[in-house]
Amino acid sequence: MSRIWSAGRLTYLALTLTAFLSIFPIYWMFVVASRTSDAMGQVPPPVTPGGNLGANIARLFENTDAYFLTGLINSAIVAGTVTVSVVFFSTLAGFAFAKLRFRGRNALLLTIVATMMVPTQLGVIPLYMLMTKLNWNDRLPAVIVPALVTGFGVFMMRQYAGQAVSTELIEAARMDGCNTARIYWNVVLPALRPAAAVLGLLTFMTTWNDFLWPYAVLNDPENPTVQLSLRALSDGYYQDMSQVFTGTAIATLPLLLVFIVFGRQIIGGIMEGAVKA
Repeated sequence: MSRIWSAGRLTYLALTLTAFLSIFPIYWMFVVASRTSDAMGQVPPPVTPGGNLGANIARLFENTDAYFLTGLINSAIVAGTVTVSVVFFSTLAGFAFAKLRFRGRNALLLTIVATMMVPTQLGVIPLYMLMTKLNWNDRLPAVIVPALVTGFGVFMMRQYAGQAVSTELIEAARMDGCNTARIYWNVVLPALRPAAAVLGLLTFMTTWNDFLWPYAVLNDPENPTVQLSLRALSDGYYQDMSQVFTGTAIATLPLLLVFIVFGRQIIGGIMEGAVKA
């Protein structure tokens, strides 16, 4: 049995190659961000960091065409608000669909699943018209509100809650006098923590990297998200690639931080479930 679980040299070689191919583009992005734009055309390309990172960052934040600092702040507000909302409402609805009995439950769940089959691009025009009616164009609520709840999140939490939350535990909590809200907060939510961490990670990354909808609804160049700021950096006949790579590197750092934080929660939840099993 020990031979089945032991990793051979070929396995380590494949893992090393995969890790290298995954990490090197990110590393080289930081290398170019620390050099001048001439590094893009050097043969062979440089593989060690330069000494211009501070100057590139200063020029990036002084660029009046990109409003990069505003883009970072706006993206943090949008992605953070959407992530918290999606995780909260998805876990709440997932618990209701999985463990509560009420009229029309299956029909509502089917409707939510059906929304996942509609391409996002088909909803851009009517959603843009709605934002215009609400006078939300060029404002962050136009980016935040449509993404506060997702059908994927509700369906994912419903499937996980059906297996992770024991019906007997809920009944025992009711016998102890807990109402539905307290059962959700003290019993269900801790059990859904691993799946909620995965959903939070996916939601934050998707919202942070979203370009299409903010590009459609935020027309004010002084109020962009970070992706719109990166687009402004790459516009024009002449592109300062050192600024583009510097902005991309800075925009990637929050994603790496969130991945590290939520990754620990995911691994901890998986290991906790394995020990209980």
